[in-house]
Amino acid sequence: MNDNAYILALDQGTTSSRAIVFDHEGKIVVTSQKEFPQYFPKPGWVEQKPVEIWSSQWAVMAEAIASLWDSHFKLCGIGISNQRETTIVWDAATGKPVYNAIVWQDRRTTPLCDELKRRGLSEMIRSKTGLLIDAYFSATKLKWILDNVPGARERADKGRLRFGTVDSWLIWNLTKGMVHVTDVSNASRTMLFNIHTLRWDNELLELFGVPASMLPRVASSSEIYGYTPAQVPIAGIAGDQQAALFGQMCLEPGSVKCTYGTGSFLLMNSGSKPMVSQNNLLTTVAWKIGDRVDYALEGSIFVAGSVVQWLRDGLGIIRSSDEIEALAASVPDAGGVVFVPALTGLGAPWWDAAARGSLYGITRGTTAAHIARAALDGIAFQTMDIVAAMEKDAGVPLQNLKVDGGASRNNLLMQFQADLLGVDVIRPNTTETTAQGAAFLAGLATGFWSDIEELKSVWQAERRFTPAMPAEARAAAKAAWADAIRRTLSK
Repeated sequence: MNDNAYILALDQGTTSSRAIVFDHEGKIVVTSQKEFPQYFPKPGWVEQKPVEIWSSQWAVMAEAIASLWDSHFKLCGIGISNQRETTIVWDAATGKPVYNAIVWQDRRTTPLCDELKRRGLSEMIRSKTGLLIDAYFSATKLKWILDNVPGARERADKGRLRFGTVDSWLIWNLTKGMVHVTDVSNASRTMLFNIHTLRWDNELLELFGVPASMLPRVASSSEIYGYTPAQVPIAGIAGDQQAALFGQMCLEPGSVKCTYGTGSFLLMNSGSKPMVSQNNLLTTVAWKIGDRVDYALEGSIFVAGSVVQWLRDGLGIIRSSDEIEALAASVPDAGGVVFVPALTGLGAPWWDAAARGSLYGITRGTTAAHIARAALDGIAFQTMDIVAAMEKDAGVPLQNLKVDGGASRNNLLMQFQADLLGVDVIRPNTTETTAQGAAFLAGLATGFWSDIEELKSVWQAERRFTPAMPAEARAAAKAAWADAIRRTLSK
């Protein structure tokens, strides 16, 4: 392999766009990142401007490529990982969005979801999609745009509009409107896709009033979909959490990873057959490579790293997010404070959209440091609840937990996570495993890496956190958390 040959990963996240260049050893050569604005027009509404998503992604891609320019490099392929469920509708002729992107965190369609449940549609939707009815997913967001944007439904019925999750929007723009595509992992998050037939489901399209002409072609997660104007192949797509599962090389059934980002997401590889959860987890497509499809169980935590942003921007007790670890470590524990960070409701395994963030155990002696410590603890406790649900579904105990994402660099949080779970927490050399997974998928499709066995040799552990908390202390902490959850649930 040419020493100057690289794979470019576009990691389009909820709060920032990144471009990360990987070499053949899987090492990061260049990183460029740019935040973009979020909009909150009403309580519970979360929007982004599609043009700002694209322009931020274009800017970091151009910056990353420019920094390679002197090395006579060859860009062998582009892989895309993206925030999932976020819904964009645009005009097929002009490429102009008809409305802002409705972000996965947005709760405006909760009343519609409640109506679907009242109509007894939960089991039908779950049996086809693997998903619980929730405002989190794309279908109700898409229906809202068609129902509420003047003229949108008429234009859609005439075949003039296109729908996509963020991966489709990026590829549309990267190919100058030539390619409208998504992969199975992103399609499986829309609540319009049958995860058994691997096709858009006509019954669901009719239920949500979505014309089939709006939908992207569904492809595998590792193939050449199209080319940029510079003739670089776009060759890998996966939703961010599935990309991280692949980047962590969680290829065997039962292997689990947790990505600590804006939200926190645990995925367990469940093998070549979808596993129906009995414990309020989601069944999702992990990836498709060649003819093989892998599935996963998923637990979604809506608020993880964003609780640190709230401590910074809402409470002002830290000036930057990276101050949280030192502040939290300045006290031996949370001093009896329990923080349930349900700032946008509770995700798995509770699925309580009406729950709100709660602080318990505050006294005159409570300090900012105790609240910071309790906020980090709350991330770990939510993770613990999902692991317990996964263990019940799979019927086997967790062996270890692979971790990645921004907050995985917080040693205090990772140690507490290991203490709560009672198993080793393993952090890889590259915590940017979402981008690495997208790069791996693109590299497989273009021959940059020969096969999955070669990829396994690329992945390396950086640190292992071993449980150190006494059993009695762990039991007491779990009991305090369980009590706080009971008080926080809305019903």
